Amino acid sequence: MYRDNTLIPAEAVRLAALGSLVEADKPYGDLAREIRFFVARIVGPSLDLLGTSLELLRLEGMIAAKDGTAATENLPDDCTLHLTEDGRAAFHTLMTSNVRGLASDLSRLVIALKMRFLPLLPENDRHEQAEILAEACESELARLKDLRQSYGNGFLAEWLDHEIAEATERHDWFTALDGRV
Repeated sequence: MYRDNTLIPAEAVRLAALGSLVEADKPYGDLAREIRFFVARIVGPSLDLLGTSLELLRLEGMIAAKDGTAATENLPDDCTLHLTEDGRAAFHTLMTSNVRGLASDLSRLVIALKMRFLPLLPENDRHEQAEILAEACESELARLKDLRQSYGNGFLAEWLDHEIAEATERHDWFTALDGRV
């Protein structure tokens, strides 16, 4: 994690893998395809994000083969994986991390993963995550409004107005989310 308790790219992919296994045990090949599909649809193809190996999660003891295959052995695509207790703890840590500014591809991926797996958290953590996301929107909105005040007219001002409208809508959505979780 970064110093501000936000996820680095490899941890976002780790969250995708661990969260998927919190939902259900999955064959190795299906899990790898699911992660690739989700990440690519949110941020596009990215070697930085898809470099994290499921094998590393196995070596770290966060996921394991249901058939007892050792972490140092290669797995066939149809070998079913499950989450270990260490993996469950890591999932919780990753899910309850902060969110860095909302404008980057990585932030969009982290938010999408948090929305996907939010129902898997205890209620108090769900509320806290909704608040964190609303606060991140407030920060983004304040930054955009400050910039907008410096540019009175022209295409930049029009674009900033558009960005402010989107940020306001996102803030309202995350604020309302807190009441739904």
